[in-house]
Amino acid sequence: MAFTKSLVSFVLFSLFVSAFSLSTETRSQESLREARQCRIDRIPTSRPARRIQSEGGHTEIWDEYEDQFLCAGVAAIRNTIHPNSLSLPNFEPAPRLVYIQKGRGIISIVFPGCTESFQSQGYIRTRVGGEGQQQQGIKDRHQKVQTIKQGDAIAIPAGAAHWCYNDGSEDLIAFSITDVTNDANQIEQSLKSFYLAGGQPRRGQEEGQQEQEQEQEQERQNSVNVINELNAEQLAEAFAVPIELIRSLQKPDERGWIVRVEKESLGVIRPDEEEEERERYSERSNGYEERECNARIRQNIDNPRRADIYSRQAGHIQIVNRQTLPILSILDMSIEKGHLHPNALYAPHWTINAHTIVLITRGEGNIQVIGTNGRKVMDDRVHEGDVFVIPQYFTAMSKAGNEGLEWVAIKTSDLPMKSPILGHASAIKGIPIEVLKNAYKITTQEARDIKLNRKDQYMLLPPRSTSSRP
Repeated sequence: MAFTKSLVSFVLFSLFVSAFSLSTETRSQESLREARQCRIDRIPTSRPARRIQSEGGHTEIWDEYEDQFLCAGVAAIRNTIHPNSLSLPNFEPAPRLVYIQKGRGIISIVFPGCTESFQSQGYIRTRVGGEGQQQQGIKDRHQKVQTIKQGDAIAIPAGAAHWCYNDGSEDLIAFSITDVTNDANQIEQSLKSFYLAGGQPRRGQEEGQQEQEQEQEQERQNSVNVINELNAEQLAEAFAVPIELIRSLQKPDERGWIVRVEKESLGVIRPDEEEEERERYSERSNGYEERECNARIRQNIDNPRRADIYSRQAGHIQIVNRQTLPILSILDMSIEKGHLHPNALYAPHWTINAHTIVLITRGEGNIQVIGTNGRKVMDDRVHEGDVFVIPQYFTAMSKAGNEGLEWVAIKTSDLPMKSPILGHASAIKGIPIEVLKNAYKITTQEARDIKLNRKDQYMLLPPRSTSSRP
């Protein structure tokens, strides 16, 4: 009997060890598979793979299954909203950081649990006896509405419903990166949006070639909004409205995700830009109300006078992270806007704690990226509209063309850290000359030149003909 118990115990223990080993091996394989996603042989410049036309604009979607986007764990899209058109209310399971490339408009992000602190004046038409219709004023309370314009970076937390309206005279173009692997996203790690209204555009309005499986998946994800499939009777009871109204809400809608608005019908209240600018410079902490409900969601990065890195001969970079826009700590993302003067250099460097997704916004130039094992994975001429990813720890260097180079870079960290190879506060400058001499097998003078020729310049380097020597 004792032998039998020992045998059973041994078998159970063996099964436990086997299961544990299998589990460990599975996790190791998964980790290895994830790590291999960044073993990239080639980083190409990328353009949108799909274009989905809506009534009031269109949506361009990059192929999130490209190796470089899988490596960074992000998805890229660009919305073009025509004048007097509305991007319908929706929410995503992952945080999104938006850059306004062009135009102006208004946006609102609805934070769960926050009060409706804005009050607008609206009108409804009522019939009075046989005298026809009259307008009757009503008061509408809603959460904060903010103006947006070209150059704004806008933070949208996971799960927060938001909408955007173009009240300008030209198209509003918004480029955004969604961090699909963020901890906030506990469902499938792919681009998803949940709409409160609207529906997928009619067949034949999608443009571009896609694999059949991806098309079917996209169609399944975006076929209807979250209200359409709920029971009409129960929904009418929940809203306390007639069922006929609910059925009208659930009618098939082929206008897409961006719809035209009747002229002057979007009369919501919003602060003017001067008032918002005053708020920006007079922040006061007020617990939850200040941190969440009244949190700033945007900051403009199109003003060179606010540059964090500036060189009169080379260019400038403005950085927005959690220190300048605290809500980014919720997103775990940040953004920078950079400009290189003609033929200037962005010094070789690597980012320690983030992947970098780059959009070229103006000009052209040469980008080089060095990956693992010292392998060159990118050496391309880039132009306006190109998108590419620089993975964490990959070394990158840029040289502007004859017309200069501008870019926007979104990073998967709310406080990214760069390490330049040369210049002020760099890896090379921090190493003794004798170590450099022996490491590269060069003379003492050559080691000194490598270390000190750019000693007073940081990240942005003017062309050699305009740079000063020590």
